[in-house]
Parts: sequence; structure tokens; C-alpha cells
Amino acid sequence: MHQHCHGQISVMESQRKRYAAPSSGEDSSGERGLLHTWKGYSCSVTPERVLLSRPVLQAALGTRHGVLLVEGGQVYSFGEFPWKQSQVSEVGPLKPVLESALSGQRVVAVAAGNFHSGAVTEDGGVHMWGENSFGQCGLSSLTVVPNPTPVAVLDPDTSPPHTIRVLELACGEQHSLALSAQHEVWAWGSGCQLGLVTTIFPVWKPQKVEHLAGRHVLQVACGAFHSLALVRCLPPQEARRPLPDKCGQCNQLLYTMTDKEDHVIISDSHYCPLGVELLDDGEARLEPGRSPPLRLQSSPSEPLSSHTSASAPGLHPSITDHTGYERRRTVAQNGEVLTTTDSDISAAGTDSGRTVGGVGGAGSQNSPYPDDQAVKEYLKKLSDTSLAEETAKMTIARASFQPPADSLDLLTSDLLPGVMPVTTSSALNSLVSSCASAVAERVVSTCEALSLKKRINCYNPGVGGVAGAPGGVPGGFPGGPAEERVRLEESMQGKKSCSTGDIREEEAEGLSRRLSLPGLLSQVSPRLLRRASRPKVRAVPLTPVGGLPEAGELLPSLQTEVWSWGRGEEGQLGHGDNLPRLQPLCIKCLSSKEVVLVAAGAHHSLALTAQSQVFSWGSNSSGQLGHMACPTTIPRLAKLSEGIRVWDVGAGAQHTLLLADGDCYQPILYYSGQQVREAAQDAPQDQTEGYSYTQQPVLLPFCMNLGYVSGVFAGGQSCVALADRNVTGFIASLHELAAAERKFYCKLSSVKNHILRPLLDLGENYCSRYSSAGQRPWVRESLGTALGPASTVLLQSLARCYSRLCHLTGQHSASLTANLRRRREVKSLVMLEHASIFLDTYNEYCCSVGNFLVMGGFHALAKPSLDFFGKCPELLQRLAESSEENIPLSDLLVALFYLPMRHLHEYGRLLLKLGTCFEVSSVDYQQLQDGCSKFEALALHLKRRRKEAEYTYQFWKSFPGKMTDSLRKPPRRLICESSNKALTLQNSGRFSVNWFILFNDALVHAQFSTHHVFPLATLWVEPIPEENTDLYGLKVISPEETFTLLACSSMEKAKWLRSINQAVDQAMSGAGQRAEPPISRTASYTFYKDSRLKEATYEGRWLAGKPNGRGMVKWLDGRIYTGTFKNGLEDGFGDYVMPSKTLNLNDHYQGHWKEGKMHGIGTYKYATGELYEGSFQDNMRHGHGMLRSGTLNSSSPSVFIGQWVHDKKTGYGVFDDITRGEKYMGMWQDDQRQGTGVIVTQFGLYYEGAFNNNKMQGTGVLLSEDNTTYEGEFSEDWTLNGKGVLTMANGDYFEGTFTGEWGSGLKVTGSFFKPNLYDSDGDKGRAVKLGRLAVRPEQKWRAVFEECWMRLGCEAPGQGENQRAWENIAVALTTSRRLHRDCPEMNLSQSHNITLESLEFNPQQHVGPVTMERYDRIRHYLIKACDTPLHPLGRLMETLVAVYRMTYVGVGANRRLLLQAVNEIMSYLARIFQLVRFLFPDLPEEGGVIPEPSSDPQDKKDSNCADTQLESPKPGRVVSSSSLLLPVLLPRLYPPLFTLYALEKEREDDVYWECVLRLNKQPDMALLAFLGVQHKFWPVSVPVLGERTEVVSSTKDACFASATETLQQIRQFVFSTTFTPSDKLQVIQLTFEEITKEVVSSLENSFLWSMDDLFPVFLYVVLRARIRNLGSEVSLIEDLMDPCVQHGEHGIMFTTLKACYYQIQHEKTT
Repeated sequence: MHQHCHGQISVMESQRKRYAAPSSGEDSSGERGLLHTWKGYSCSVTPERVLLSRPVLQAALGTRHGVLLVEGGQVYSFGEFPWKQSQVSEVGPLKPVLESALSGQRVVAVAAGNFHSGAVTEDGGVHMWGENSFGQCGLSSLTVVPNPTPVAVLDPDTSPPHTIRVLELACGEQHSLALSAQHEVWAWGSGCQLGLVTTIFPVWKPQKVEHLAGRHVLQVACGAFHSLALVRCLPPQEARRPLPDKCGQCNQLLYTMTDKEDHVIISDSHYCPLGVELLDDGEARLEPGRSPPLRLQSSPSEPLSSHTSASAPGLHPSITDHTGYERRRTVAQNGEVLTTTDSDISAAGTDSGRTVGGVGGAGSQNSPYPDDQAVKEYLKKLSDTSLAEETAKMTIARASFQPPADSLDLLTSDLLPGVMPVTTSSALNSLVSSCASAVAERVVSTCEALSLKKRINCYNPGVGGVAGAPGGVPGGFPGGPAEERVRLEESMQGKKSCSTGDIREEEAEGLSRRLSLPGLLSQVSPRLLRRASRPKVRAVPLTPVGGLPEAGELLPSLQTEVWSWGRGEEGQLGHGDNLPRLQPLCIKCLSSKEVVLVAAGAHHSLALTAQSQVFSWGSNSSGQLGHMACPTTIPRLAKLSEGIRVWDVGAGAQHTLLLADGDCYQPILYYSGQQVREAAQDAPQDQTEGYSYTQQPVLLPFCMNLGYVSGVFAGGQSCVALADRNVTGFIASLHELAAAERKFYCKLSSVKNHILRPLLDLGENYCSRYSSAGQRPWVRESLGTALGPASTVLLQSLARCYSRLCHLTGQHSASLTANLRRRREVKSLVMLEHASIFLDTYNEYCCSVGNFLVMGGFHALAKPSLDFFGKCPELLQRLAESSEENIPLSDLLVALFYLPMRHLHEYGRLLLKLGTCFEVSSVDYQQLQDGCSKFEALALHLKRRRKEAEYTYQFWKSFPGKMTDSLRKPPRRLICESSNKALTLQNSGRFSVNWFILFNDALVHAQFSTHHVFPLATLWVEPIPEENTDLYGLKVISPEETFTLLACSSMEKAKWLRSINQAVDQAMSGAGQRAEPPISRTASYTFYKDSRLKEATYEGRWLAGKPNGRGMVKWLDGRIYTGTFKNGLEDGFGDYVMPSKTLNLNDHYQGHWKEGKMHGIGTYKYATGELYEGSFQDNMRHGHGMLRSGTLNSSSPSVFIGQWVHDKKTGYGVFDDITRGEKYMGMWQDDQRQGTGVIVTQFGLYYEGAFNNNKMQGTGVLLSEDNTTYEGEFSEDWTLNGKGVLTMANGDYFEGTFTGEWGSGLKVTGSFFKPNLYDSDGDKGRAVKLGRLAVRPEQKWRAVFEECWMRLGCEAPGQGENQRAWENIAVALTTSRRLHRDCPEMNLSQSHNITLESLEFNPQQHVGPVTMERYDRIRHYLIKACDTPLHPLGRLMETLVAVYRMTYVGVGANRRLLLQAVNEIMSYLARIFQLVRFLFPDLPEEGGVIPEPSSDPQDKKDSNCADTQLESPKPGRVVSSSSLLLPVLLPRLYPPLFTLYALEKEREDDVYWECVLRLNKQPDMALLAFLGVQHKFWPVSVPVLGERTEVVSSTKDACFASATETLQQIRQFVFSTTFTPSDKLQVIQLTFEEITKEVVSSLENSFLWSMDDLFPVFLYVVLRARIRNLGSEVSLIEDLMDPCVQHGEHGIMFTTLKACYYQIQHEKTT
């Protein structure tokens, strides 16, 4: 039948021409989803068209009925319906009936069993109908279900049970399967084909198949009594879990180990009863200890079971016949060992396979591995030298039946059709066979191999035979019982089959694992161990692990496994036996075959691979498997002509239907199985006289008449095909695209399997190869030696990229095929929506091929390839599609590996062809056009890259000298070079040689034996004008060199300029389209000349050869700078880390730089633990700064804040010595206290005076806590030495000469005075006025204000331009915003950004006198500016607050510092006001008046009246520093300032508070009488809860309550930092108004206060207000009050409050 295939294709072609596709003008309605049905095969069979109103989307066939799903979600049935009792029980296939019970439901999938049907709705619901005797419909108490009825699929593990959403159904004879949205399998019905752990049938409710839980099931299929599942392979981390040591069902040990004297016996003969089917009485079919009466096989092609299908017997050539070398393979699968030859596995081979070797029992002479007796005979024969050569030849021939497993595996595992993969034990076969191959040299090696073979067989009975058997049975099945194989499979299921790992890696793991067993190697020679332990070239997995990550769920998975379970009498489970399986079991030999679809007939199974091959197994009674090879219990390839690519399959009761690609793009149909004669088409099914069968698939001649078939279905004896008409050519183009992709994937797979894998296999060290004539083996050099380490790595990279490309193509092929079966729409094309996946993969692959070519990899690979492929590489020429003769092998390899690039043009052509089927304005056309443009552009780009790689390779071949090794890099490509003297160096010597080579990443300047490389990313080239000179020059700028190149002509100059610019642009962006690359760019560079940056690497922004912008420099000694650059130097904000070798820690600077040095504000963390925050200049601390030294818990033992000059403390500063408890506030010079200063201690000592050389030296004043005072000369710290006056706390004093240290005894020479006895009253007061010897306030913190002036652009205070100051403010704010934007950790809030934007504009827009409106704008601007540290004024304010708190907090909280603290604030106000007037020149001076606008006389009158109230706290007509700035400054300084006031007024406030508490015990009327308030001012009634209540003698805290509450607001300043003295004065004024209002309401007439009347009333209110620390409040207001309000109304009111305070202290109660 095979010989007629080509003739049939010719007939098919002629019929295709006869039945041409309809014209595009035909009506497209009814041109999709056309249904054709027929039975069997006969020359006169004509498919019948089923006419439906809508296109058919899916069909499912049972034994005598069928189900159709049409567009819109409706379901039709046809055939015989015995379950419809009263309804129509039979309709013809041409007249389907609508299943009305499903009306209103949108069905998305249908399924048909032998006598029942199912449907899945859009929401995932299941409906079943038909025969239900075995529970296959999932509805209890019904034997038949006449109409579609919902079946609930519920998960019982949830509470309440939730409904499982179902994707698809599959139905058998007595069972049904459902695939859920979670990709789990649910089953119901009867029989072991359910896969459930139960013995109670039927199973009415759907139950989860727990054995597949946790796996991703892609598809399910049901035969009559067996089930199939297509499962995605587990990820590598799950697939490579440790093997279980106990059975998961019976919890018994899977392996046992017995330690003998000289070896270890490992047994895995564990038996689990779940592996066999139970009978109704609960007994197993096969008892554990007994085996069925199986006869020994006489041929390896004979099936195992006693029931045999028609097959041709195998041939038995002699074992010594080894003329002509044939690669044969021993396949170990589930305990059986098959030997297959090339003729067995080729697609176009003969009908029966030729096998070698029989089945050996005990002492079988057909075994290639003789037993001990045979070895003795060998040794005896070898004593006769005349027989030695013959014996060697015979041994070699036997060994040739099992070549090295590593070679076989890579050549034939999934590369040659029909060959089963070797399990992990094949590495042991490799070791054994390779040992046996040396028999011709030393027979002892054979003994070692046999010894090792036997020990290995004890561990893994799946290789060579069953443990315990007398000998291996390599030529057929083991002689042990069949249950042993079942037990072996069950015990080995712990290691799930997965195709994601590399075969050689698994073999190596298995070998090392087995050889590491104790005692196992006691009889193995060291030579064998050395061979097993030799390092091998790292294996490259040619199947991408986990697929392409970016593809995700977009494309179908190719890493799949097929699992089967159920009955296996016909071998339909594919496990190599006829035994049943109660639970799903993986068919391991299909795990690496990339199965994409499974189908199940009644008693046979089919698997379709991504390479368009069909594997079949099971019953072959009618030839339905498509081959006649035996046994049929394992998957074998269906025999099809070469070039036939199957892409859909259907399986009926005894036939198989295949949909394939032929020579044209219109699909063709193949049929395999029962052939029905015309007279017997209507015969009953059980009569077979009228039937014959095919021996291989035959072409159905009528297939070309059907149109473009999109899917086939089979069931019973029927066949169904869904077809489309080629309207507007769209369907044909879609089929052509899918067929081209399938063909391309098959081509890629062939190259991978026949070329790439063997080439990688050459990487195995010391592989042996034998000639067919039996010569002595010779050892060839390893691939790594031939290529070298660099090219070997590139070859592995090439293999990985090729594998990814091949895998992506296979996935895309499966996706396009699925699109043909289902939607057939443009929007479902993945290559359009996600073109980047394809473009990136092709780019990566082209790059890897080019890199290998450039490094001479193909040239080096030619010799090993010649050893392998021979001198006539017809296979290479055929795969490379090369017709040239005598083409070099290296060129052939280059053409072969560049072959995939052609397919990009095919993509573009087919997408463009699809686009012509749509209107130009349609979205589909635009998508197709865009996709076509992308692929065509990439094709042209990759073509250019290939030319660049070939040009570069030719250049390296002719490149002289030793520079090749240093310059030759895989990604480097040659652009042009100046060997023709077209480019020279200006001013070069007469005899100098200058050669310039432009690569895609560097410009190389070669001189004799030296060369220098200029990276293109940091290269700038400028043309030199030719007007003044006749030279055609190019100026080349690099980071450390600038030179001029001279071209020989203007054309040559333009050529080099264009080439360099394009190369630079391409090196930067990868485009190379711009005429000139940007002058500013980002790049990395390592300096080699610059003394400051030598061997440092800079990465960041560049401008014209210099670092400019943000970047990072790393020095070899560990220093790192990260920040901004300008003209090659650090400039701006930066971060600098410098390691300290002695402390093994880092110095860390973070701040501003200028011209390569630290300059500006910054923070420096020293490795010693010190921390400096402040100003820098020329890498030194200069200006204002704070230094924290040492660590003491969380604080520092000492802190200095003040002025620095050239890294030393110079000027005013505050030093807090926390360890000694002292704080110094004074002048410094060269890190020493020098000049006037003040020291306070934690013990209350106070000193002010002169300092010299860091000591108290000169005139000073010393006060102790008890007010003892010394005023005189000092020589050391706290040491009196010279004239002075010592005054006691009681007024007594000494006057004379003092020596000694304060607190440890003083020597006094002088006079003692008691002023109260001898002095007059005028001389008694000798109080010392403090502050005379301290630093004056205006001299403090001068550096802080100078820095602010400098930020405004003024060299000295007040000397500068106003406009420049505002420009500097805008620049500072913009720079700060940009800096905070670039640093995520310093990010600003949106409101803060808005504030900064508003501060960048000058509010002084008009020149002239300041009006009230402008004054308010200025005031608001100052408030916002002072609140923002990024503004110069805000920075100044922040610094002043810091130094003020540093001075007067902690030890500085000394009451004697109050006057200095107040004066310091007044100094701040004056100096800040000077800055404000510089920014706003029109603002009046201190005390100036702003005229209030008024046009109405009445307003003017009111204004004049208001002039008497200029002391109002609102910013008003009188301009003063306190009114403008104190509201901003005082709240920040209030806590330390008020603390000083509280300490100063502590005694007075205590007396005051005691009187307040005492007087407030009296009721209102008594207190009013005591204070002398006139009776007419006494309130008669007071409001209580809105009602007037009469005042009685017991009334308390009711009189003048509103005034009391108002006055209490003054003390909010104690808890809040928002009130200024002006605000407090306003509170006092409101209090007076409240008093007046209450008195006027009681007197009911006009009234004018006198101070004598007012004071007692106000005194009463002050007492009732109970203001704590009133003395401190009064003093603060008095000291900081605006001078302009002191003599006004506010001044009088404040004087009244002050008088009340003093009155209360001296008040006496009677």
C-alpha cells in the first residue's frame, strides 16, 4: 500500500484542479463549517453533505449516533436514539434534530460516548443525556436520560460545596470525564477507566481523579473502556523531586538492599495490588506469586498477549552477519527490551521491521552478553592464537548491536521516527557496551563489564532483563511474569516523567547515583571507574526548560506527557503489556515527543505530535493503527509517506482518520482501518465478512472536493469532516500560513535531531567509533579540543538559541493549527498581537550564529563534522537546501544555521497575502500590514547582520600579527579599515605605521605591535573645515585623547565620518539611523592616563568627551563617587565613599561639589565615628558647620557648632562638652578658644571673660549657683590668679589678690568689706552686670548670614544686584527640586512642589512705594520662604533655629544667659530684616510708615483715629523687623527662650502662684470687696446656661467670667507656638473690652474708666484667670514688644497687667 502513495497524491492534485475553489464573489453565508459524513473507504464512496442553517463548530460521534455544535451555541443530534422512548428514536445523518432542551443555553463543547452524549455550556455547566445503566450520565435512579439534563460537578472539599466550572467533556462506553477550568479531571460512571480509588460502581456523582491532582491537564479522551489525558510536564523543581522510599498506597518500602560479602543486591520488587484490576468478588486477576503461562517469544516483534493481530513476522538474520554498519537500538521501556533498526523506524521503511537476536532464557546463546560459562569458553578459545582474531571480530559485532547510549540517545531519542527514548539507565548500558567494545584488545574487560552488568541488573531490572533472571533478554521481552513489570511501573511512578531535563544529564546522574553504592564497585576495575568519572562537556538542553518565559500562556505547551488508565486487553494503554491500570500512569516513551493532541478509539489510542507525527497503539485487528509493526502495546509511528504532515486525528471503533498537509496547502485525508465494501455498508456491525482492512493509511481521493477541511471526527463506523470554502482567498491563506509553519518546524526539528544533537554529542570526551569492516577502534579528539573553550561556549549558546527558536516555532505551529480547528480569525494570530516574542527570538538566534561564525567556529567545526558525516554530506546538503557541488563543509554549516532567517520573508509574504483579503480601511488589514512590515524589516536587518559577520570573519582570516586574540570578540563586527592608506594620523612620523580599524563597538589604532582601542560610546568626531587648508581632516575626541585623522579625499572623509557616526549611534541606541549621534550621551569608560582617575571606571552622562551630568566613578582602591559632573569634574550634588584602611570602615561624604572638590553644604561621616554637617570649600570644612565627635549611647560626647576656616574652628562657635558637662560660647582660632567667651556648667557655674590658648586667661567674671561672684584675673580654667573682687551672696566682699582653683581653696591677700555696716546706701549694691565680657550679639553666627548673602550672589552683606539675587533663588529652588526628583528617598510632596514653584517668582513686580497690598504679599512670601529649607531664607532660618537651640538647651539652659538670649533674637531680627530689604528695596526702613490708601473723608477720619492704635498686632502701617519677622522666628525659638524666662522668674512666680491659690478660695463678692472694687461695678446678675442668675454671697467664679476666659487665652502661648507679643497684647485689649462691656451693661449708661476704678476690677480678673508663670509671660512681652506700641494704648494696658502681677505678689489677706 505504501508504494501507491505518490500516485494517490498525483490523483489528488488533478482532482484539486478539477474542483477549484469558488470565486470570491460568492455569497459567504454557509461557506464556513460545512459538514460532510461517510463510512469506511471505497473508491465509490462519496461524502454526504449535511445541510444546516448555521456553520458547524464541532462534531462528536458515538457508535450509532452523533452530536453537532453549531454557531450560536445550538446542539443537533442524528442517528439512532434508543433513549428517546416516546420521541423520534432514529433520524438520518442528513436530517439532524435540534436538542430543544438546551434552548436558552449557549453550548461551547459537545462529546459523544458509545450510547450517551454530553454538552458544556458557556458558564461551565454540564448537561448529559442517553444511556445511563452504568452511571455514565451522572444521574442516579435513571437507566436512560432522554433529554439533556444538568449534572452538578461539585467540589466536596469546600463548605458549602461550590460548583466546578468545566471546559470540555469526553465520553466512553460506560464512563465520562470532565476537564475543569482548574485543569483537573473529574470522572463518573463505571469501571477502572475512571481512575478513582473505589470498588463500588457505578459512581453517580462526578469525583476528582486525585492521582492527577496538582497537574495541569490539557485534554482528556475516552475509549470504550480506557481513558487518556494530555498533561503538561511539571516544572523542573517539581519534576526532580527526590524519589519516594515508600509506596504511596500501601506504605511499604519500594527498595530493599542486601549486603553480601563482595557486592550489594538492591531489589525493587515491591508489589502493590492497586496495579491490577479487581474482579467482582474482590480477587485480583493475577495472584502476586503466580505468573500466567506465557510462552517465550520467538521474535521481538511478536506481541506479548496471546491475542495477536495480523502482522508480518520479523526476520532473523544471523548474529555474526555484520556486513554493513547499521545503527540499532535497544529500547528499555517498562521492563521490556526491544531492538529496533533504522529500517524499523524510518517513515518510508518496509512493512516489517528487521530485528536481530532472539530471546534468551537461561543460558540463551542469542544474548550479546554471555554468562560466566561463556566467558570461560572465551578464555579457553583465546589460548589458541589462531582463534583470537575471529573471537575479537565476533565480540565487536555483538557489541555493535548496542552502541554507546550517549550517541544513540542524541541521535534517535526523539530525532528519528519510531524510536523509543532510553530511560535513565541507558548510561549504564553505555558503560557496559563501551567496556565490551575493548574485547579485541583485552578480554578481561569483558569479564569486568559482565560483572558490572549483573550488579546493575540487580538494581534496575528494566535494563537487560528482570532481577533474578538467569540472563538478560535484550532481543525481546524479559522472561519474568507480567506482574513484575506492573510492579516496576507502579514503584517507579514516584519519579514523574518529564521531558524538561536533558537526557545526557539524567544519564550522568543515574550513572553516578548507581556507581556510588557501597560494595557495588568492589569487582569493577579502576580503569572502568576512571572512564566513568571523566569530565564531560556540559550538556545543553535542546528543549527549553519551561518553554519561552515571555510566551507565557499565549502559546500551547509542547512539554507534555500522555497518561492512560483503564482496561488494557488490547494494549490500548501503551505500557507494553495487556494489564489494566486502576489509576493514571504516564506513558514514558511519549514524554519527549511533544504530543499536542490525543484521541481514543474503542480499543486503540492515538497521539499527535507537534512534528506532525502520529503515534498509535492498542488493537490493530483492522489495521487502524496505521502500521503492521508488533507489538501494538507500545506507541509506534503510523506509516506515512515522507512529507505528509498530520495535524488532526479522529479515532472510531475500528478505524482512524487523519487530516494532513500534502504537496499543496489544501488539506488531505488519510484513512486507516476497516474498509467497507459497497454491498456490506449496511451490514450489522458484528458481521465482518464484508470488511477488509488497510495495512497503512491510504489517501481518500474525494478529499479535494470537500474544500479546506478544518477538522475530522470519527466514531463507530462513521467519519465526519468539517470544511470551509475559500471565500476571498482568506481560508486558503490561513491554511497556507499554518502549513508553512508546520513544515518549517519539521525542518527545524530535523536539523536539531540529525545535525545539532550529533555535533553536540561530539563534545563527549574520547568517543569511540567503529568502521563497518570491523577495524580496530580509533579515538578521535574531543569537540572541546577542536573548537577551543571560547567557541565551545558559543556553540552551546547557539544550541540554546536554536532550541528556543525551534520550540517557539513548534508552539506557534500548534497555535495556528488550533486556530484552524476553532476560530479561523485574524485577531487570534499570536504573531500579530505579540510579535515582539518572535522578533526577539530571531534576533537572539541570529546574534548567536553570527558570533560563532566570527570566532571561526564553523571552520573549526568542519573537521569533527567531516569525521561524523563523512566526505559526502548529502544529509547536510539536503537540509541546507543547497544545490551547489563541492561546497566546503564549513560553508554548508553556515548556510544550514542561517536557514531559519528565510522564514521571516515567508511570514511577511503570508501576512501580506492575508491582508489582501480585507478592505484597506479595516482594522484587520492594518494589523496584517503592520505585522508584515515588522517581519520584513527584521529580515532585512538580519540579512545585513549576516553580511557583517561574514565580512568580519574574512577580515580575521587575513588579519596579521598577534593582536587577533585580544581584539577578536564574538559580538564585534568590522565596518571599515584603512589598510589602503585612506586614513592617516596627522603629524605622524615619516616611517610610522598607523592603521585604523572601525568596529561596531570601537575604533582601533594599530601601530606595529601595539594598538589602542577607543570605545565608540565615548568617541566624538567632528569634521574640520576645508576652507583654510587643503587637508581633509576629522577631529576625534575621546575622554583622554584628542587627535586628527587625515583622509586622502573628500569622498573618503565623508565615508569615514558617516561610518563612525553611524557606528557610534548604533553602539548607543542600536538604531544607527541618525546622521550625527547626540553630543550628550550615557556611556561607561575606564581611564588609563588621567592621574586623578587612573584605572577608575566612570559610568554616566558625557558631553563632548568629558563626564557631564549624573554619573558614577569607581576607583580600584574602593572609592566611589555618585553624583553630577561638569566638564569632567565633580560639580553639583554628589555622594562620595572612601575606605579607611586602618579602621576597615568608610568615610562618607554627601553634599555639594565644585570643580572636583567638596564645596558647599554637605555631610561628612568619618570612619572614626565623627559627623560633620555644614559648609565645605576646597575639600576642607570652611564656613558654618557642626561636628559631632565620639559616640555615647545615641548622643555624642562633644558637639561643636560654629565657624570653620580651612578645616579649623575659627570665629564664633559653641562647644558642648557633654562628658565634662560644660558648654563654651565664644570665639575660636585654629581649633582653640581665643578671645571673649562664656562657659556654663551643669553645676550652675557661669564664666564670661577672656580666653587665650584654649584657657581662661585674662579678665573675667565667675558666678556660682548661690550668686557668689568673682571678678578679676584668671590664668587657667577655673583658676584665679591676680587682682580681683570676690562678692558673697549676702553682699560681703573681698578685694585683693587671689590664687587657687575655684572650689578647692583660695589664697586671698587683701581686704574684707561689709557694705551694710560701713558703706552708704548708695554703695551697698555691687551687683555685676553680665554680658560685658561676652561676645556681642551682632558678632555671633556671622558665617551663617554670610553664607546666605553668598547664596544670593553677594560677596558682602548688602553688596550685590537685586535681580541676580532673585535669579540665584530661582536656580537654587529649581536645582533642589530636580535633585529631590532624581532621588526617590528625597521625594517631595505635591504641596511642597507647588510651594517651591510659587517661590521661584519675584513678588516685587512694581517699582515704587510699598502699598498695604504689596506689604501683605511680601509678608506671605516671607512666611512660605522661611518654611522651606530649600529657599536661602528658609535655610538661614533653619540654621539659626539649630544654633539657638544648640546654645540654650541642656547645659545652656542657665538663667544668667537670658539677657544674651534675648539680645541674640533681636540681632537675628535686625540682620534678617537687612536681607529682606535687600530683596525688596522699596520696603521702608525700620520704623517707616506705609500710608494707608483712603479716598473717603470718613475713611480718612477713621484712619486718623486708627493711628492711635498703631500698636495693633496686625502687620500694618509701621514697618518693623519684629512685626514682620517675629511671627516667623519666635515660634521656632520659643521653647528654649521661655525656659530661660521661667528659670529667671522662678522665685517671683512661686510667690505669685501661692497668692493666686490663696485668694481664689474666696467667693466672688468677698474677693471683690477685698480688692476694693466699688460696689457699683459689682455684677447684680450673671448669665448661667443662657439665663440671668442673681449673684449671691456664695457665688464663685461667675463675675466677669467672659473677661476671665478671654485673659486665659494669653497662657495658650505656654502650650502653643503661634502667639507673638503683639498677639498677647491683643488678648489684653480684648479683656479690657469684655470688662467694659459687662460694666456698661450693668450701669446702663455711658461710662468712662479711670485707672483707680479700672485697676481693682482688672486685678480681680487676673486672679480669677489663674495664669501660671505670669511673670515669665510679662517679662517676655516686655523684652520683645514692638517699640512703637510701648507708649500707646497697648502699652498702658500691658503696664496695668504688669502692675497687677506685682500687686498680687505683695497682697496680704486679712
